[in-house]
Amino acid sequence: MDQASDGMATELSNEDSKTIDTMDCLAIVDLINREDQTVALAVGTQRVAIAAAMDAIANALAAGGRLIYVGAGTSGRLAVLDAAECPPTFSVSPETVVGIIAGGPAALTSALEGAEDDEAAAVFELKRIQLQPIDILVGIATSGRTPFVLSAIRYAASLAVPTIGITCNPATPLHDLADVTIAPIVGPEVITGSTRMKAGTATKMVLNMLTTGAMIRLGKTYGNLMVDLRATNTKLRQRCVRIVRTLTGLDEQAAQELLEQANGQVKTAIVAHRCRLSIAEARRKLRATFGHLRNALEQ
Repeated sequence: MDQASDGMATELSNEDSKTIDTMDCLAIVDLINREDQTVALAVGTQRVAIAAAMDAIANALAAGGRLIYVGAGTSGRLAVLDAAECPPTFSVSPETVVGIIAGGPAALTSALEGAEDDEAAAVFELKRIQLQPIDILVGIATSGRTPFVLSAIRYAASLAVPTIGITCNPATPLHDLADVTIAPIVGPEVITGSTRMKAGTATKMVLNMLTTGAMIRLGKTYGNLMVDLRATNTKLRQRCVRIVRTLTGLDEQAAQELLEQANGQVKTAIVAHRCRLSIAEARRKLRATFGHLRNALEQ
């Protein structure tokens, strides 16, 4: 069976890059850039599936479940990256969004041969973190055929855990297993089969949408302001002050003092000032609106 009939669009040879080894650096840059411009369009074709997945993730998190990512190779590294960035960005616990990569932490920096084919390891990892029906699992496999990912999806389904698949190929086994499949077809890579390129970019874009959108639905932003961030360094502390100043009209010193009183909690500081409440009262008001700043201010 040839690659085209096997549905492996990411394994086809790109006609435009067949002589890339004869090009100068500027021509290589232009070629890769032209190819990259098609990625956003491919992701856009999946808008309905992405929205459905985003909604399902938000519902699972709101109910106390976790978002579990599973992937191998580049897909797994992107999964772990997205999971790692959620706590400082949205002040969720590290257990809220979990990234599992075939081969474990060592696979983040080294290619571990055979890890992506280990179906038993996927089940072991999900049992280790005690996957539950209130969780939601996202399996990421550019090929749509990675045994580690498919095994994880099957195990999740056996527990009635909702599942989402992300692939860059059409009509794959992942489509048959996942409840929702997101499949931006980016086509042949500039370097044949190097799915860390367009496919990796498409995957990162989708993951950005899924977690950002779900967190927005959970009230982790006010407009486009990151009001639930965790100030873990100087840059983020300065951002917290800017956000409080923007939403309260306070000067820098007053905003800093208010944040200190609120133990660095941006939303608490804003509610306390805008609603003329004590810090304790502001926290209670936010709890009553499940952490939604806009709802707390409008009530």
